[in-house]
Amino acid sequence: MATALITGASNGIGLELAKVHASKGGDLVLVARNKAKLDELKTTLENEYKVNVYTIGKDLSATNAANEVYDETTRQHIQIDYLINNAGFGEFGLFTDTDWNKELQMINLNITTLTAFTKLYLQDMVKRRSGKIMNVASTAAFQSGPTMAVYYATKAYVLSFSEAVNNEVSDKGVTITTLCPGATESGFQAAAAMEESRLVKGRKLPSSKEVAQYGYAAMMKGKTVAIHGLMNWILANSVRFTPRSIVVKITRKIQDKAK
Repeated sequence: MATALITGASNGIGLELAKVHASKGGDLVLVARNKAKLDELKTTLENEYKVNVYTIGKDLSATNAANEVYDETTRQHIQIDYLINNAGFGEFGLFTDTDWNKELQMINLNITTLTAFTKLYLQDMVKRRSGKIMNVASTAAFQSGPTMAVYYATKAYVLSFSEAVNNEVSDKGVTITTLCPGATESGFQAAAAMEESRLVKGRKLPSSKEVAQYGYAAMMKGKTVAIHGLMNWILANSVRFTPRSIVVKITRKIQDKAK
């Protein structure tokens, strides 16, 4: 069975993706800042599913983080068959008020590290003519997002980049899937300080487990873009037929704090 490397695996969608892969009998390399939480998950998965789990504690927003992880898996002679770039975070607030250092970390994690991981492991996959990559974007990728301007822009990058590279390798035995969840019960909203926005307040959100199962199945099928939930699919595609000035106003209204 294939070995999957999953970033941001200590909680939320990443943790659930690890469970899904392990339930199929697959070995794992789990990467996140919180090594202790990863080691707890390692014990659980190894005991329950009899798989091998290797953990790497790493701040993936740091310069050269992807290269360091790649070098470690190479030294350990671990072949990565599936790469799941799940790690990422957002920041809620007007751009003039938000913390630049946090936004720089966001850009480094959501864009730079994701791109570096894809470059490093994709080259090996192409040589073997087999492999799967899933880059986790968001329904935010389909329009600009006032009050989360940088986050929405990073996810637009992930979608555009992943679709393009998937086309480049489509005849080389490798597929790249872009998973685009909507708002999910994952801890993301609390980390982004957006619990009071109309997007999430008072709404029953899909669980991380639901999104992970959907995304994993889409990756296995080699689907190019996977949008979780019918309403999310409709909204993501409707923006193509609506003037951008109207789309950005609607997004602002949804994102603003509930009165």
